Parts: sequence; structure tokens; C-alpha cells
Amino acid sequence: MPLPPPPPTWSTTVADRRWTARDIPGLRGRTAVVTGANTGLGFAIAAALAGRGADVVLACRDAIKAAAAADRISTLTPGATVRTLPLDLASLASVRAAAHHLHAAYDRVDLLVNNAGGIRRWYGVSEDGFESTIAVNHIGPFAFTGLVLDLMTDVPGSRVVTVASNGHRQGSIDPADLDPEQGPEYRFTTAYYRAKLANLLFTYELNRRLEASGSRTIALAGNPGIARTDGGREMNRLVRTVLNPKVNPIVLALSQSAAKGALGPLRAATDPDARGGDYYCPPGRAQRTGYPVRGTSSGLSHDIGLQRRLWRETELLTEVSY
Repeated sequence: MPLPPPPPTWSTTVADRRWTARDIPGLRGRTAVVTGANTGLGFAIAAALAGRGADVVLACRDAIKAAAAADRISTLTPGATVRTLPLDLASLASVRAAAHHLHAAYDRVDLLVNNAGGIRRWYGVSEDGFESTIAVNHIGPFAFTGLVLDLMTDVPGSRVVTVASNGHRQGSIDPADLDPEQGPEYRFTTAYYRAKLANLLFTYELNRRLEASGSRTIALAGNPGIARTDGGREMNRLVRTVLNPKVNPIVLALSQSAAKGALGPLRAATDPDARGGDYYCPPGRAQRTGYPVRGTSSGLSHDIGLQRRLWRETELLTEVSY
């Protein structure tokens, strides 16, 4: 049976409700790797970190877009150190190559933000044979984190932050079968909710393992709420009209900018008071908009047995052992 989540700890103080990028402490001398950082939330996260002095690595699938994003951040923050790293999370070969390049370039990493993900409108599989949504949102990030974690575990204050979604509350998962609806049975929302539940199961299990090993690294999650980003590019015109806040006035009214959505992951990444296993999100049960607070995720996401089963299965699928 899933364990009940910890009691809600949403703050009602103005200071807590109004946490913004101005509250990010100075990060000079620290290295942050942000996946999927060429646009949307990832770009906003990377730009904010660079603005506070961090050396930022944009780990992206599209090298041209990554280079353009690096130029934009350098324009926003003159003197910022911004580099790019080719990374396609749908390819374990690319994940391994990216981890190798990161080791060659750096002897330490202070922050890893697992931001890249997305929804695949139509059923598809990655080059490794995994369903595309679970591959990009969970399997690839699991492997990449495991392959670069040795750069972090001895670094004081280091963190692994995974971008979450309130959609995880509607998710269910069988670790022994991560591709249960194939072909015409595929539903993109079901696949997405499963993947976002996997993100939190991974985060909590990773943090418990880090604690048990005496590591200086902690694992946390940040939920951006509903943000106006380029997500869902592969959806057809009808679905994009319904769900995309850029074109749907109802969703627009219930959404926030990418910069404000980035605050949840940013608080998880930088708040000095954050603890391992914390989950930052907009306030309230719906967690749609607002300044980030320490909140709670679903009871299922705290199921330790499910976390461990998913971990074991993902290690087998990726051949990456922590």
C-alpha cells in the first residue's frame, strides 16, 4: 500500500508566497547543468542561474538552438559563462556521450536540473525501443543522472532537481511494464502522467540513497504549475488549441509565464533552507499558478516499494547502476 504523504506545509506568509528570482543567492564559482535549456522553462532556469553568477551548461538535443540560447543568456548577463552540451535523452548512446564530455570538461558539478521532457502526441519508440514519453522524461534522465552523479557527491551543497508536474497525481505505473498502451491504445495524457509520476518516484528514491551513502548531494523536485512554454510541439492543431496557453484564452487565464513557472524548480535548486526530498510548487491544491512554496505530492509518489521497483527496473533497462 502507498504510504501517506507528509502533511502539507504550505506557508501563508507573504515572504514565502512571494519567493522570486531575486531570492536566489550568489552562485559564483558553481557549475549548473540544465537539460532542455534552449527554450521555455529550461531557458528561464538557466538564464536565472547565470544571472546570479553560475557557470551554466545547456544540455540540449539541438546544437544550433542551444548555441542561440547561450548567446541570448550572454546578452542578458554580460560576462556570464555559458557552454553547451549535446544531449538527446531519447538516445542512451547520446546520454553516455554527453556524460563522457561532461567528465572531460569538469571535475565537479554543483547542480543538475533535469528539465527536458515533453509529451508525444502519437505513439512512438526511442532508438533504444522505449516508449517515447517515458524515454525522454524518465529513462534518459535516470541514466544521465547516474552517469554524472560522481561529479556531485563530494560537492558541498550539490543538488539534483527534477522538474515535476501536478499531472503526476493522475498517473499510475507498473515498473515491470512501462509501455502498456501501444499503437492505437496509446493516450498521450496517460503516458505523460505516468512519466511525471516516475519523476517523483525517482527523486525520492534517489534522495534516500544519497542520504544512506552519506553523500553531500540532495535530490528535490520543482513543479512549475501551468506555464506558457513551447511544450506540446508534437500535438496536432486541435489539441494544441485546447491545451496551449498561447492560443487558448481559458488556459491563458490559468497559466503563468515561463519565467514565473521556473521559480518552483529554481527554489528547489537554490533556496538555502531546502531539504532533500522537498517538493516545491505553486500554492493550493491545484498547484497551477503562484509563487513557489514547499508542498506535497501524491501518496502514490511516496510509495517506497514502488520507488524501489521502478529503480531496479530502470537500472536493468539502462544498464546504469548508481
